[in-house]
Amino acid sequence: MRIDRIKLVTELKRRDMTQKRISELSGVSRTTINYICAGKSCTDEVGQSIAEALGVEVTEIIED
Repeated sequence: MRIDRIKLVTELKRRDMTQKRISELSGVSRTTINYICAGKSCTDEVGQSIAEALGVEVTEIIED
């Protein structure tokens, strides 16, 4: 799965949330969050965890 980094950063800004905070809430390491923000892909489970921590559907943050 590839999370759209622009959508992710937008959601983080909208919620005034740092990469550290989304890492804590989702249980995903900061390193993985950094990789995703740099455009790397992730597993479906990681994508789902991030979406849940943001309070959005995973389809709202994945690449089209």
